[in-house]
Amino acid sequence: MSLAEDFSDGGPVCVMLGDNCTDANIKKEVEAFADGGFVFLKRVPDPQRFGVAEFDKDGNVVGIEEKPEKPKSNYAITAPYIYDYSVFEKIKKLKPSGRGELEITDVNNLYLKEGKLKCGKLRGFWRDAGTFRTLFEVNKYWANKAQRT
Repeated sequence: MSLAEDFSDGGPVCVMLGDNCTDANIKKEVEAFADGGFVFLKRVPDPQRFGVAEFDKDGNVVGIEEKPEKPKSNYAITAPYIYDYSVFEKIKKLKPSGRGELEITDVNNLYLKEGKLKCGKLRGFWRDAGTFRTLFEVNKYWANKAQRT
């Protein structure tokens, strides 16, 4: 994502992961975005594959754990993500995870610690096509949607 810094021209960015697929309309959230970070939540049947939201008793996100063995909820943090320009400074501070990767979850947790991460539910279809099964599900969804139109 750091490669997008020049592209952002000092402004906010909306990031979509290459293996994520959605038909959700996020226009309202993009237009309302001012600063900080904004992530979308989606209830999923396989939360251990994702960054997973942890909620307090009032329903506020208080933490995000990457690919937990025992997820604290069934809500994945999905792409798209919306970030202000400070995301690029946050990326420069990241250290590789135990998996040897820079994790977007770490970026989201930095915004959360600053009190600048907002969350909303993603409405519509969303799936990560990172397994053969979910790649099939995504293709089936779009094929069926194309037949209906």
